[in-house]
Amino acid sequence: MKVADMHCDTIADIHRFREKGEEICLSRNRLHIDLEKMEKGDYTLQNFALFVHLGRTERPFEYAMALLDTFYMEMEANADRIGVVRSYKDIEENQRRGRMSALLTIEEGAVCQGSLQYLRDFYRLGVRMMTLTWNYANELAWPNILNLEGSGTIGYVDTEHGLTETGIAFVEEMERLGMIVDVSHLNDGGFWDVIKYGKKPFVASHSNCRALVPDCPRDLTDEMLRALAERGGVAGINYCIDFLRSPSDWKEGETPKSLVSDMVRHMKHMKQVGGIGCIGLGSDFDGIGGELEMRSAADLPLLEAEMHRQGFVESEIEAVFHGNVLRLYREVLR
Repeated sequence: MKVADMHCDTIADIHRFREKGEEICLSRNRLHIDLEKMEKGDYTLQNFALFVHLGRTERPFEYAMALLDTFYMEMEANADRIGVVRSYKDIEENQRRGRMSALLTIEEGAVCQGSLQYLRDFYRLGVRMMTLTWNYANELAWPNILNLEGSGTIGYVDTEHGLTETGIAFVEEMERLGMIVDVSHLNDGGFWDVIKYGKKPFVASHSNCRALVPDCPRDLTDEMLRALAERGGVAGINYCIDFLRSPSDWKEGETPKSLVSDMVRHMKHMKQVGGIGCIGLGSDFDGIGGELEMRSAADLPLLEAEMHRQGFVESEIEAVFHGNVLRLYREVLR
């Protein structure tokens, strides 16, 4: 079954390891994702995020540009196996040529430093999706999980803050350009402002169901899922254990593990709330830790088999694995 995955942090990992002097590349490596594993998993498209941690750099724009260079160096080195996507026609052309597609995204809207000019420049450089925040407040909006320097992270549901005026302008400009708005990491107030001020389908690239994991504010409420679905959007199932099951759900002595059965449990809930058309995949591979039943991109057949086992029919599995995401890309990308 062809796979379209809306989020991974593989490029940031490759760049970070290279900064430490380790030779590592996209074609084959020890990470969750490389081209060899993607081919084994039958991938048709992978979103690659330029992930910028604001607590680790004082120059987010420059760091994003360094990640961008790493991305394009890898694309050029593997042009026979994977091609960059700037429009939906590029996806079709890559399929025709028998190679996979790479869609470039940004995870942390602060890389634009509040400048629409920088946003347009990133678009010109191939970026086609962006999360408005990561785990820090920025010029655009606030997150539901905050990084507190020296104190770890704190998660809470923030309905007090919405998008800033700059954030509203960014949503409008992203839609004009044909860049997909990504609300993963965005707080609840910001989510509802995207509904209010936006018009096009958008995504929560790696977020699950808050009804099933009430202590994970990064997941979406049922009300959010319905609104996302009504707008034609897609939520990508996140493979991280913290998004799939609450700590209280594990029995004493049981080792927490990311299970495909839990992923399908969230899919069933999404289907009940928003319909099959709002469900996609957003692994967060190379951005998550812990024990994984699907240990890499090569293991997606495990999820397909579990969906069959739990009663999903072939057309539904096809929609979740790639159909819904490609439908949204066809509608939004230019």
